[in-house]
Amino acid sequence: MTIEKQISGLCRLGALINNFLNADPENDNEVNAEFSALLKKSEIENPWFTLENQKFALSQWAELLTESQLSGWLSHYQPSKTQKRVGLILAGNIPMVGFHDVISVILSNHIAVIKLSSKDKRLLPFLLRKWQEFAESSLSYEFVEKLEDFDAVIATGSNNTARYLEYYFKDHLSIIRKNRTSVAVLSGAETSAELELLAEDIFRYYGLGCRNVTRLFIPEDFKIDRLFESFLKFKGIINHHKYANNYEYNRAVYLLNQEQFWDNNFVLLKEDEQLFSPLAVLHFSRYSAIAEVQDFLRENEKDIQTIVADPGLGFDSIGFGEAQHPGLDTYADHVDTMRFLEVI
Repeated sequence: MTIEKQISGLCRLGALINNFLNADPENDNEVNAEFSALLKKSEIENPWFTLENQKFALSQWAELLTESQLSGWLSHYQPSKTQKRVGLILAGNIPMVGFHDVISVILSNHIAVIKLSSKDKRLLPFLLRKWQEFAESSLSYEFVEKLEDFDAVIATGSNNTARYLEYYFKDHLSIIRKNRTSVAVLSGAETSAELELLAEDIFRYYGLGCRNVTRLFIPEDFKIDRLFESFLKFKGIINHHKYANNYEYNRAVYLLNQEQFWDNNFVLLKEDEQLFSPLAVLHFSRYSAIAEVQDFLRENEKDIQTIVADPGLGFDSIGFGEAQHPGLDTYADHVDTMRFLEVI
């Protein structure tokens, strides 16, 4: 199949997603009904995958699956001349998190050998089936329960899992991804609107993604109340039982240990130097000079996916509210997946 047909199929897939998200419930069609049923099944099987968050993830892909976006991204790479079998061990922390790896492998002229996460097993097969239908030819992919016959592997897991994977795949070309998280640096001059956008970076997907902010750096005189006021849009998050369980557990632990924290009834703010925070907790620290923050970020670079900050602070950062809107050329762990696939 030509790359042009693959791109055309993806564009039509993007249009399908967009049509579904904007469909009039009164005039539903068979495909949209199947789409809706899949989302509901996914939410039942994995309560973290609410309809809202699944639709949010789909909306991001609808924006990316266009002729201009795909052609611009792929113009920097050459498809492999030798087709290889690339094993994919997909994560399931947020909806469709493995879709980028899958399309990267197929568009690179390789065979995607996919081990789905048990937490996210509905949407991706459906989207691949529709892509194949729109491309009017067979796509090179297959689903497996266990990786056995492959030439290279791309796997995502926790730090503990990654150590096992690195050993298991030591004789293969591989990308093994570990735990990462994201941070935000405030100057104190942020507007209320910017802080509300920051709330999206923190709470979207319940904070389960590597692009979710779990650590804040704030000036010494910054008032915590400003954060709580800006977070109110997400106050309904506490109604999710799994999130609420984490909130109540961490609150009880801090009370028992007589640790200081700030509480607005749906998230706990704790002054803590740890980069990773527990679910429903946001760590923060105060700085007197921006050099302190620079030193910390440099020391913890391998664990940081992205930095959210005003560009005027001088960091290699993205703007407030952009953490959950990665582009096609935004790669997990900052490893260029397409370049890896180009040379295997």
